[in-house]
Amino acid sequence: MATTFAISRRTMVKGALALPFITVLRRPASAAEFTLKYATGQDPTHPVNIRAKEAFDRIRDATSGRVEIRLYPANQLGSDTDLLSQVRNGAIDFFNLSSLVLATFVPLSGITSLGFAFKNYDQVWQAMDGELGAHIREMIAKTPIFAMSKIWDNGFRQITSSTKEIKTPQDLKGFKLRVPPAPALTSLFKALEAAPSPINFNELYSALQTKVVEGQENPLAIIATARLYEVQKSISLTNHVWDGYWVLGNKASFARLPKELQDVISHELDQSALDQRSDIARLSESLKTDLKGKGINLIDVDQDAFRTVLASTSFYNDWKQKYGEDAWKSLEKVSGPLGK
Repeated sequence: MATTFAISRRTMVKGALALPFITVLRRPASAAEFTLKYATGQDPTHPVNIRAKEAFDRIRDATSGRVEIRLYPANQLGSDTDLLSQVRNGAIDFFNLSSLVLATFVPLSGITSLGFAFKNYDQVWQAMDGELGAHIREMIAKTPIFAMSKIWDNGFRQITSSTKEIKTPQDLKGFKLRVPPAPALTSLFKALEAAPSPINFNELYSALQTKVVEGQENPLAIIATARLYEVQKSISLTNHVWDGYWVLGNKASFARLPKELQDVISHELDQSALDQRSDIARLSESLKTDLKGKGINLIDVDQDAFRTVLASTSFYNDWKQKYGEDAWKSLEKVSGPLGK
């Protein structure tokens, strides 16, 4: 019988701020003047949904009920690629999307998930709250969508397997690995001689269960909340890529809101982004123990060995050409020199 995985809401929301930063003109709570749709691909128990819901509650209170944001988690309204199309055309108002998948529409978004670029969270937030993050948001804003100023955390990604254990770069040779429809990850695993297969997240569990692929890669929080441990045997702690969730909005939809309401929404979503970052950092550590308890073998690997093999290929130079000199300089200010 399949087991279930539940994360305590109390654990993940401890310390959350409950007070709105601004209160605008009072009106009856039942009379929502603006009703907006916010879609995600994650399970309702995932911190992105718990913290988003907290932000919606604060927004409703701060606007005296003028703004109601309705949450549609777990790909209820379509796959990630479907939802990206919907936020672009205004069918939904907000959508939190992995920077990796956004790269299919805004190529520069993928630079944050370059293989083995970031060694730790200090480097990640220095880049994303600084020059590199601002540069990416400028590129997103050239399209019909925009991004909130604070990116949410999806964590460092790890490799799982139902067949052989992945301990060294050589173990990846020919390994059938599911990746999201993200060019940066497909390129990374091809450079490491694996056999990556792009599959949408809502089809992932089935693909693993039926052995269409041997393994996949995702942060521990996703592996847990999506119950991927039910169809995998081991997790290799590669930290091969950091990934974040941009909260994307439809420009035309947002522009219809009065400026004071825009400010409340932006402020509260960014506050929840900071709360959610803390959640993922804590959760990633506690999940190691939880997943071991569910029979998963956690494998520590020498990340430098993977980084060395990758640097011996044309991987970094190829992506430098695609992202451009300016963006690459912004990244290397934080990551240090990449490639040969």
